[in-house]
Amino acid sequence: MLLEVRDLHVEFRTRDGVAHAVNGVTYGVDAGETLAVLGESGSGKSVTAQAVMGILDAPPGRITAGEIRFRDEELLTLKEEERRRVRGAGMAMIFQDALSALNPVLTVGDQLGEMFTVHRGMSRGKARAEAVRLMDRVRIPAAAQRVGDYPHQFSGGMRQRIMIAMALALGPDLIIADEPTTALDVTVQAQVMDLLAELQREYDMGLVLITHDLGVVADVADRIAVMYAGRIVESAPVHDIYKHPAHPYTKGLLDSIPRLDRKGRELYAIKGLPPGLTRIPPGCAFHPRCPMARDVCRTDVPPLYEVSGDRGSACHFWRECLDG
Repeated sequence: MLLEVRDLHVEFRTRDGVAHAVNGVTYGVDAGETLAVLGESGSGKSVTAQAVMGILDAPPGRITAGEIRFRDEELLTLKEEERRRVRGAGMAMIFQDALSALNPVLTVGDQLGEMFTVHRGMSRGKARAEAVRLMDRVRIPAAAQRVGDYPHQFSGGMRQRIMIAMALALGPDLIIADEPTTALDVTVQAQVMDLLAELQREYDMGLVLITHDLGVVADVADRIAVMYAGRIVESAPVHDIYKHPAHPYTKGLLDSIPRLDRKGRELYAIKGLPPGLTRIPPGCAFHPRCPMARDVCRTDVPPLYEVSGDRGSACHFWRECLDG
């Protein structure tokens, strides 16, 4: 297993109390595999990724329990200098807002080239040549002419391609893509996702794709982990999730996708709002919004029941959900 996250817990101490952002997350990713992590805003997707990358804001955030193993090495016991060596060369992250992630006062060539001057000891000239090569690889037109441009001179889709190029620079084994298609139009979304899938196949990388949109991952993911209130509530191969969801929350997300065969009907929406992470309800955190909720759901936290050998559901009534 390339990456293993086991029983990870992350909390933030705030003025309003302790926010339990991640509550026992466990998942794994192999080389060449794509894991999509899905859920609404505030479900803990990005915080889990930041903990894996070692870029969690601390304080106020802190990891209170769990393990993160990369290539069989426990990352949480590494010193910061050792952790930095893993970032970039071992694993890299594509952030959701490329305009904020890129430095506005440096050219894209300088920012790409810095990866090679700092980590590989290259001269500025060779690093610039590598920057042009990477820009070409992610299909930025006229890369040699545009390497001296600044981030604001690129469109949203092109900036996202630059972020992908930066992630690829040192040849990592794992990429974490945090909402890589946010704020892009549908056509550009498809282009970015196709590019990520192509690069993953070419380099045999593991890919963790964080998103709230089930429609984005249908053709690229191998497995899906659905998160709610800091927990994984369903984990399954991608086709099983789409055909037969085993958790009411997953079913609600699927029903919320616009479909051509429902033309003229009102778009389904899950009632209510996700819970505040300082006030997670007792029992199943989804029960205030769940159409299947019963008394046991209000008192007993469901474990991740084994639905089959390669999928699980944190629902007391997962069998009924499958039948429905």
